[in-house]
Amino acid sequence: MRRAALEDRPDAPARHVSEKVRVCAVPNWWASWHAKRLVNRERPDVAHAHLSAGCKALKRLRGVVRVATLHIEYKPRQHAALDGLVAITPSQLLSVPEPLRARSVHIDNWTHSGAANASARERLRSSLGLTGEALLLGTLGRVEPSKGHEMLLRAFAEANLGAHVHLVIVGSGSALASLKRDAPPRVHFTGFSEEPRGWLSAMDGFISAARREPFGLVFLEAMETGLPILATATEGGRHLGPLFARPLVPLDDRVAFVDALRAFTQSGLARRSYPMERFRLSAKLPEFEGLYRRLGAP
Repeated sequence: MRRAALEDRPDAPARHVSEKVRVCAVPNWWASWHAKRLVNRERPDVAHAHLSAGCKALKRLRGVVRVATLHIEYKPRQHAALDGLVAITPSQLLSVPEPLRARSVHIDNWTHSGAANASARERLRSSLGLTGEALLLGTLGRVEPSKGHEMLLRAFAEANLGAHVHLVIVGSGSALASLKRDAPPRVHFTGFSEEPRGWLSAMDGFISAARREPFGLVFLEAMETGLPILATATEGGRHLGPLFARPLVPLDDRVAFVDALRAFTQSGLARRSYPMERFRLSAKLPEFEGLYRRLGAP
């Protein structure tokens, strides 16, 4: 990890790494070069990269099985020289050229089971000033232009869902300030939160208006809490959409999104059960091990 990931701040990635994992830090500057030196020194059986700096660090290594996960899309400069790839949706593999595609697999993201704090729903709804009769729609994640929050706010205002319907946006990012400035009534912003599962339990329905969502790990988190889901037809939406039991909304179509919001709110928003066992780490580990061994790991 870069040293920035180890900083003492709520959103630092290292806070979520198990104590059983040995973490090696590289400087924030020339991170790829330092990571390459680290891998050369450690000589692991498999080096698995996730972000661009890690992929670049693996390009010219020899004697190590080099793998990367396509969190966004295939990029030749980062991925072409590697031994294999993991796609998080099947559509990502379509842009991978042969023979690299033949050495790559699709493996879904995963989530962990577990319930939010028993008091989270009432406590967090009370923090927004909501009464028991209120319906709370919500979205959670990075607040960036690709997530379509500005269209969501316009559609929420135009849908005229009633004074009992509220919307909460949980997360932080570059678009947050402008969204707050232009938000219609009954829209709430929490900023970054350390209890995402609590906020999901406080919601009555989960909404994604994203323009781009390669997978949408937040979908799994919403499914874990049994939330009904309304989503746009992103890559991740199309992949997981059959589980939502609700039509996907065309990308950037505000008129369609207004209609979908009205139908979603009027549907009753009952919690439901999703088939989560296929999205457990225990189901994914054999798939990763199978790829590693197929690529030559001992």
